[in-house]
Amino acid sequence: MTDLSHVRNFAIIAHIDHGKSTLADRLIQLCGALTEREMRDQVLDTMEIERERGITIKAQTVRLLYPAKDGHTYLLNLVDTPGHVDFSYEVSRSLAACEGALLVVDATQGVEAQTLANAYLAIDGGLEIIPVLNKIDLPAAEVERVTAQIEEVVGLDASQALLISAKTGVGVADVLEALVQRVPAPVGDRSLPLKALLVDSWYDPYLGVMILVRIVDGELRRGMRIRMMASGSVHVVDRVGTMNPKPVAADVLGPGEIGYITAGIKTVAETDVGDTVTEDKRPTDTALPGFKPSIPVVFCGLYPTDAGNFEDLRESLARLHLNDSSFHYEPESSAALGSGFRCGFLGLLHMEVILERLDREFDLDLIATAPSVVYKVHLPDGTVAELHNPADMPDPGRIDHMEEPWIRATILVPQDYLGAVLQLCTDRRGEQIELTYAGNRAMAVYRLPLNEVVFDFYDRLKSISRGYASFDYEMDGFREGQLVKVGILVNGEPVDALSFICHRAQAENRGRMILARLKDLIPRQLFKIPLQATIGGNVIARETISALRKDVTAKCYGGDITRKRKLLEKQKAGKKRMRQFGKVEIPQSAFIAALRMDDS
Repeated sequence: MTDLSHVRNFAIIAHIDHGKSTLADRLIQLCGALTEREMRDQVLDTMEIERERGITIKAQTVRLLYPAKDGHTYLLNLVDTPGHVDFSYEVSRSLAACEGALLVVDATQGVEAQTLANAYLAIDGGLEIIPVLNKIDLPAAEVERVTAQIEEVVGLDASQALLISAKTGVGVADVLEALVQRVPAPVGDRSLPLKALLVDSWYDPYLGVMILVRIVDGELRRGMRIRMMASGSVHVVDRVGTMNPKPVAADVLGPGEIGYITAGIKTVAETDVGDTVTEDKRPTDTALPGFKPSIPVVFCGLYPTDAGNFEDLRESLARLHLNDSSFHYEPESSAALGSGFRCGFLGLLHMEVILERLDREFDLDLIATAPSVVYKVHLPDGTVAELHNPADMPDPGRIDHMEEPWIRATILVPQDYLGAVLQLCTDRRGEQIELTYAGNRAMAVYRLPLNEVVFDFYDRLKSISRGYASFDYEMDGFREGQLVKVGILVNGEPVDALSFICHRAQAENRGRMILARLKDLIPRQLFKIPLQATIGGNVIARETISALRKDVTAKCYGGDITRKRKLLEKQKAGKKRMRQFGKVEIPQSAFIAALRMDDS
């Protein structure tokens, strides 16, 4: 049974690609948690998509035993966290289970947007932060400049920052000593009733639902009847164990420890991340504060290409929601695409990852509609409705005004590219809040409407800054805007799945863009097909798909022109009649291509 004073819980936080997962590898190796044969690069990035993209998506935990220089063996619980802004919810959940954090900064790149955001998350959580400068083996490393930057930009004392190279292993032993010396031990009382925080949950095909808990007080044993305080459900614990990093069974988890349990849990609703787990017979008086619920900012509709796969999609989404509680979904149906789900995400990368996971892990073939954000519609009688789907927008005559979500964006960029970045923000209706300099880098803080950022802002930012700009944002409330719904008509029939909401100033451009794309995608018919973009009853853009012509005069050899004329007039009348009654079938492939996200 481990003495509480010899337990340390810590997370590794950093910007993307600053070396969190590599440092985690070295710590695992130094503590001998895995054999050389089991070891591989980024061992904690277990998902195929994480290894392909080279990013961390899910926070992972490992229990390490470290014999320190003072002669004691310490139990270290390490949490490796993601660096992307879309997964900052994972980071905040992980930090709630820890007392300390290693803030890893790339000694060649310096402080970036997510370094700041994650450092502030740790400061808000009252964690002890140890600055670590990584990649000091590279010739481009600038230790003095980056140390000064940490003090200036983040506001942390970096005089005792650790200098390491996670790749070569230089200085990593000092990190373990610093953790033991500088991170406080967890507090908790073994004799009190069980109180544990539900940090994460996932689905294992053999064991069912597994949940990760951080014990605050009391003990958690096999066979114990536990109760989830928020959902009120009661379960009997089948297995208790720790992640080393593979699941290893244990008899009991005590205060300060992080481990997993399985308890025959069948449904997703019973495992609410942030819930308090307690004993059924002897419950704790007060629940833990838990986490703020995540608020999705980007929405899209997901529909199976084969309507028979609807139930498979429902089950797959339920399992994904179990593994990623920041992902939300609810059923909806569309005239063009059938039954599907309206899904909410924390950002575009989050949306891409979920779509890819549905494809790989569940083998589903899906159509995703264009991403949109949540608008608030104010009606003349004072009621406010939330609008997730453009197809549900009320008649413009019944709307008093509409509000759109805005964000506060922090962009760090080298001075050479600053002009282009400021121009991009201005083009996207941005308002500058502040512009400061740290060395040769500028930090621009802007207010931007979220629907301008959702489409391709991040890609444009990366291309105009040659990849050197970093971008982080937080929600900044709703503001009134000149918003309109642009409807798309094909042969006079509205197509709901293609309608979208945007600012009036950009409606015409965006409408033209979609029509130009549809003109190439919809197969030609025997009659002309008009494509129109409309706002209310006004047409703002139009394209025409020309008719296929059949040569009706082929059987008239030479001779009388009036005979040919008569046949052509007859054909024209037939086409006109067909145009009135003809239905235009838009192929599924045209929908998918028209709704693709590359709005360039």
